[in-house]
Amino acid sequence: MGKPVVYGADYSVYVRIVRLALEEKGIAYDLVPVDIFAEGGAPAWYGKHHPFGRIPAFEHEGFRLFEASAIARYIDDAFDGPALQPADIRARARMNQIIGMLDAYAYRAMVWDVAVERLEREVPDESLIADGLRQAETVLKVLTSLKQDGPWLLGDQLTLADLHAAPIIAYFVKVAEGRNLLTQFAGIWDLYLRMAGRPSFVRTEKAYNSR
Repeated sequence: MGKPVVYGADYSVYVRIVRLALEEKGIAYDLVPVDIFAEGGAPAWYGKHHPFGRIPAFEHEGFRLFEASAIARYIDDAFDGPALQPADIRARARMNQIIGMLDAYAYRAMVWDVAVERLEREVPDESLIADGLRQAETVLKVLTSLKQDGPWLLGDQLTLADLHAAPIIAYFVKVAEGRNLLTQFAGIWDLYLRMAGRPSFVRTEKAYNSR
């Protein structure tokens, strides 16, 4: 198979999710830098890859995709390597539920309302941070209730749910409020530390042209 291409920036949670899937499958890929926050936004040529100008986008042997969840599922289905989705129907449904919850309720609150607001604003909006922390606490409570016995969210198998959660949590724990809250949820804290120690997570901390 030809080498897949990921379009996006190394700072992006969702680009990292896609890269983690490729790393865990052991697939060589190219990362083409696209900075949507650059002056003027994404380059004009990028519109053919993502009509909404977001990241990531993905291409494999002429087949193009956008939306990180769809890309990650394609990677798992299209390439050899360890399975990143459960075979059991109910376990797969639970994985998809967790991914959907993270997208809908965790990403904005944990990354933007808490981490970015605290780290990048000259005068942070403390009420926004407080609201984000309340939402994050609910997310962590639900994740804890859904987590199965074992090292990963669905038990013994590392899945796309773990790859989705870890980059969001990585931003959240950049700030003291995030770390303090996460340590109250030992199972999720341990899961994050386990994921942070994996070679795939270390390799996706910085951009590189090819792997």
